Amino acid sequence: MKVCVTARASGTEAPAEERFGRAPYFVFVDTETGESQSVANGFADAAGGVGPRAVQLVADNGAEVLITGQMGGNAAKALQTSGIKGYTYRKGGSVADALEQYAAGTLQPLL
Repeated sequence: MKVCVTARASGTEAPAEERFGRAPYFVFVDTETGESQSVANGFADAAGGVGPRAVQLVADNGAEVLITGQMGGNAAKALQTSGIKGYTYRKGGSVADALEQYAAGTLQPLL
């Protein structure tokens, strides 16, 4: 399964980012193989409508799960429509920490 975590930089050791649409990076991790790919968020500095476009980017990269801190209303609607499951992570740790919490089943649903 492919999981996406919002991040401040690339890689699984990067700090997790609480803001969804303005996150500088999305880190995609295949939970079966452990392989990861970081994708820069080209919408992070856009004027508006960032959330739904960022959801589309996450969907286009094949994520089935999204882990982030918070998300605006339009992004939340887009996420719900996409079928991607969202979870909240606000512990201030790394992408790897967020993934560990997800694997342990301790994250709360985002929506």
